[in-house]
Amino acid sequence: MNKIASYLNEHLLGEVSSAKSVRKKYATDGSVLTLTPEIVAFPRITNDVRKIARFTWQLAEKGHVVGMTARGFGGDVTGAAIGKGIVIDTSVQLNKIIQVADKDKLVHVQAGASLDTINEVLRWQGLTLTGAFSRDLKTLTVGGAISSASCGVNGSIASSIERLEVVLANGDVIETGKVSRRDVNKKLGLQTFEGEIYRKLEGLLEDNAELIEDISKEEVRDNTGYQRIADIRNSDGSFDLTPLFIGSQGTLGIISEAVLKTDFYSSSDTFAVVTADSIQTARDLTERLIELEPSELTVYDGALFRRAAKQGSQFAVLGSIDEVGAVVYIRFGDINDRAQQHKLKKLRKLLQKIDMGIVDSTERDPEDFRVITGINKTLLLGSNDEQLALPVIDGASVPINRREEFEIALGELSAKHHIELPTELNVLNNTYAVYPLLKLETVSDKQKLFKLMADFAVVVDRCSGAFTSDGAEGRLKSTAAWSLLDEPRAALYEQIRQIFDPFNTLNPGVKQKAELRTLVAALRHDYDSASVL
Repeated sequence: MNKIASYLNEHLLGEVSSAKSVRKKYATDGSVLTLTPEIVAFPRITNDVRKIARFTWQLAEKGHVVGMTARGFGGDVTGAAIGKGIVIDTSVQLNKIIQVADKDKLVHVQAGASLDTINEVLRWQGLTLTGAFSRDLKTLTVGGAISSASCGVNGSIASSIERLEVVLANGDVIETGKVSRRDVNKKLGLQTFEGEIYRKLEGLLEDNAELIEDISKEEVRDNTGYQRIADIRNSDGSFDLTPLFIGSQGTLGIISEAVLKTDFYSSSDTFAVVTADSIQTARDLTERLIELEPSELTVYDGALFRRAAKQGSQFAVLGSIDEVGAVVYIRFGDINDRAQQHKLKKLRKLLQKIDMGIVDSTERDPEDFRVITGINKTLLLGSNDEQLALPVIDGASVPINRREEFEIALGELSAKHHIELPTELNVLNNTYAVYPLLKLETVSDKQKLFKLMADFAVVVDRCSGAFTSDGAEGRLKSTAAWSLLDEPRAALYEQIRQIFDPFNTLNPGVKQKAELRTLVAALRHDYDSASVL
């Protein structure tokens, strides 16, 4: 065991390991990248995280920088959950549900708590977390979902935040939430790192007022950098730092606890599927279906199901998929069953008028519909090692009035790179996921990976969209994402990072400009079907 690990083990309630086997396990996350940490820490309490941060801060003051990377279940697909320094795994022990206040519809949890576990507990109280349920193969921790700004099927967990507890780079702890102008003045006078942060942020807001005003008018959610800087100061002079930590991927502080707002839970849902002859027809239909206020509305490219069918998968509710251009999936999750049935009746009437068929859960087993929504899992778990649908260009957002232009451009991109690019559109979150088949063992596909990602980012930007809207840029997408930023905005984001992380100890290499050769060198050579488990 190295000296740093030994020292930390003497001072933490939790455990620290420098074992080769442990380090190897934490050298990968859900991305196609790999970095082996020096140490892996398993904190039991927030004070453990504080001590690690304080220790790395003191080392950095002496010129020896050791990075800290907070990690949950390791499902991040951008390489934000791996690092060369100390990986802090909150999912093993810092994972408690502290309190459920059902009357206030609030839940207080530690950062490593699983969203699935929290929802299971909440359902006993008739409650649920908005944006917590996803279709991803791996569940998320609360800290992971917030710091990556990831979206569930019906919104973002970030919209549910009441307040956060955050460990700063120097080990100090702050609690976010609305701070009145009077209390802001008190914080500005503090001779602490928190006081320094408030003073520098106020100066930054004044010096960049025009740029931040422009950012505040942007309609598309963009998680590259720190777009939410525009949301931290209110018109009455009050502050709330919470938005800055959403999508920051542990680069401004490490989330240790969260208090989240909950909503009432529906124990039974109504599902429906509509097949269309093309993506465009399906997309046009969803613009009318939104008026029914569904809980979930997704368009799947028919090519995804044909790809899965080649693996042997079957989709009973779709019938023959040979000529299916796209599949529209609808879920009604209203608390009142009568409201669900009323919406289903209106849906049937609408489809009858335009001569389109429908299959719904009043006549079929609900499990048949879950096969549709689990298509990404089917493609990953049922694939062979020849080619794999890599998670590299998901989470982009395009304005509704530019979707057709985007899809045409995507077709041109597919032809340019000689690769099929089937899509999945989450209509309610307005985000696209694209499923390219690549094999990293070949030099040609390694080269194609970054060229494809860069070209895709340009296409999204040209359509006034955001390259990173569901999830942030991490390491993998940083080169493509930051190349789209103009100099003033990039400089603003770098200043924000410097305010919170002056010694670059908080997840170094994440949400920063990266050399392409550095990313290429970090590519895994063995990303295969087992890598997604």
